[in-house]
Amino acid sequence: MLTVSSLSIHFGGTYLFDDVSFMIAPKDRVGLVGKNGAGKSTLLKILAGLQEAEGGALHKSSGLTVGYLPQDGITQAGRTVYDETASAFADILGLEDRIHEISDELERRTDHESEEYEKLLHELSDANDRFALSDGWNIRGQVERILTGLGFEQSALTKMTEELSGGWQMRIELAKILLRKPDYILLDEPTNHLDIESLTWLEDFLKNYDGAVVMISHDRSFLDAITNRTLEITLGKVHDYPAAYSRYVQMRAERREQQMSAYKNQQKQIADTEKFIERFRYKATKSVQVQSRIKQLDKVERIEIEEEDTASVHFRFPDAPRSGRMVFEAEGVVKNFGEKTVLRGIDFAVERGEKIAFVGKNGEGKTTFSKMLVGQDLATSGTITLGHNVSIGYYAQHQAEMLDPNATVLDIIDRAATGEMRTKIRDLLGAFLFSGDSVYKKVRVLSGGEKSRLAMAKLLLEPVNALVLDEPTNHLDMRSKDVLKQALMDYDGALIVVSHDRDFLQGLTGKVVEFRGGNIKEFAGDIYEFLRLKNMDTLRELEATKKTSSDEKRTAANTEESQVAKPTSQAAPVAETPRAAPIVKATTTTTAPTSNGTPAPTLDREERKRLQREERKLAKQIEDCEAQISKLEKEIEETETAMQSQDFYAAPNVQSVLTAHDAKRKELDAKVEEWSALSAEREELLALGV
Repeated sequence: MLTVSSLSIHFGGTYLFDDVSFMIAPKDRVGLVGKNGAGKSTLLKILAGLQEAEGGALHKSSGLTVGYLPQDGITQAGRTVYDETASAFADILGLEDRIHEISDELERRTDHESEEYEKLLHELSDANDRFALSDGWNIRGQVERILTGLGFEQSALTKMTEELSGGWQMRIELAKILLRKPDYILLDEPTNHLDIESLTWLEDFLKNYDGAVVMISHDRSFLDAITNRTLEITLGKVHDYPAAYSRYVQMRAERREQQMSAYKNQQKQIADTEKFIERFRYKATKSVQVQSRIKQLDKVERIEIEEEDTASVHFRFPDAPRSGRMVFEAEGVVKNFGEKTVLRGIDFAVERGEKIAFVGKNGEGKTTFSKMLVGQDLATSGTITLGHNVSIGYYAQHQAEMLDPNATVLDIIDRAATGEMRTKIRDLLGAFLFSGDSVYKKVRVLSGGEKSRLAMAKLLLEPVNALVLDEPTNHLDMRSKDVLKQALMDYDGALIVVSHDRDFLQGLTGKVVEFRGGNIKEFAGDIYEFLRLKNMDTLRELEATKKTSSDEKRTAANTEESQVAKPTSQAAPVAETPRAAPIVKATTTTTAPTSNGTPAPTLDREERKRLQREERKLAKQIEDCEAQISKLEKEIEETETAMQSQDFYAAPNVQSVLTAHDAKRKELDAKVEEWSALSAEREELLALGV
């Protein structure tokens, strides 16, 4: 168990955390949310034991292990990708080295009857047992499985880590954490450096992880898929919601509505009290009541409402100047980096008003091709043609880091603004949450999210009819992403977005272009349609494999049966192997069509009766399952209704209620899976004509 008690931290007289307490159970899946600067990363560092609070304490169960992945700042050098990742098993590898040392020494020694020799034998036996229990023989398989899941090609495992970008180094660190299997995994924006395929793999891995997971992420889909609890940091407090992000948003809105109602009531009571005091302050006959009201007013615990709670970026792109029908056209584009070919003869075109998503693994050429389209890189061969009257706005993946660190926010925008836009500088900065004295902040002291917003504001200063955005949502908070997405949906120019953020891309683009193996493949529809099609392709391949396997088994079985049937002088009695599934015996070759068109064997009387009994048993099990599902759904709904009450979290037994609620949700999931399996089994029987 990880417990935070009365945690307090303040900066410049303002509390980042003020007397905060909560606990994280061993199998929790927690999302940390809050606006930029609320203290999410600070809290994660405290949980990791890397930062101490000014007040309060962090309590860990004895022997509890924690793995922590920061947002950035990971640098590794001197080892290959494989060796650096395998260092996660330092203890086991040390044990392996000791096994070799003992073995070598035993080979050299001749005093086989001595006490020292006997001790070495015992140590070797013990070391081998511990090595086997730690699955030491499978270290290479584990390392390669995790690295492959996180997007590393086999050829990359022998590269030196210093050759890799920061994003790939972060993946190595993440791989080491996953391999160590700590009790608690703490992740600060793990999705920023992952492509969609690696993201999907990590999502599946964390869903099935045995320990607890606590994460900060601006990827709504990722949070919804993994977490079952949300801790919101706001106004120095932590509010606990027993739900994933999307449900938390609803619950938060309901809580805020109740809070606003309570705030208004309190303000009215305060105003009435102040009015009474002012009215009777100088009347001797009312002095006792006035003093009583003054004391009463002093004791009131004021309800606070976060003024910027709903603040977000509000903007729209300037109207796009009209361009020709064709915006970009690439023919036979090849791109080499030394001996490596990244793009192989790409043909691609973008028409006016089209909105396209570029997806694929990192290193497949998405960013390279984007740079070539906007003229920041050249093709090795082939041509890229820009359409008539096309003006381009380009947001690079690391655009925020290219800003002058010594300039102020106002300087950056003032230098870029021309014409009538100079009169709208303050409005533009206000739209991106830079107001008051914050416009005089130096770029070097801005957070990652603030730099990203500033770079995006700079991009808006001139109207363009083609936008190319490379990972525009990295470091943007949820609200900023939502408003940026809405602005892009309203934008009337051509749009190309390189992104791994599924929620951001959903409904934004009408075409997905996948980069793979130096080639591209185009898919109509948005990102979820693309993912559905990709998954179906995978399932078709799997089904084809299963079908082939089944055919092979049937062929083998038929061959074996015919061989057993042949009388030989040395034939041994053949015992029938018991099977769990019902054995259907066909009495004739006459067949009846099933519901899916596949002929079904005609059943003899006894077999039909047996299968009918089996079908009735399954029907009863399905009915019982449905009743339990209904009961669980009702209980869960009742608890979640109670959670909307303002007093719910003040109840002394709230933690036990939340634990029971989580258990019921898991039980419901299991029951739904059981119902699905039973229904499928019954359908198979019904298909036999039972």
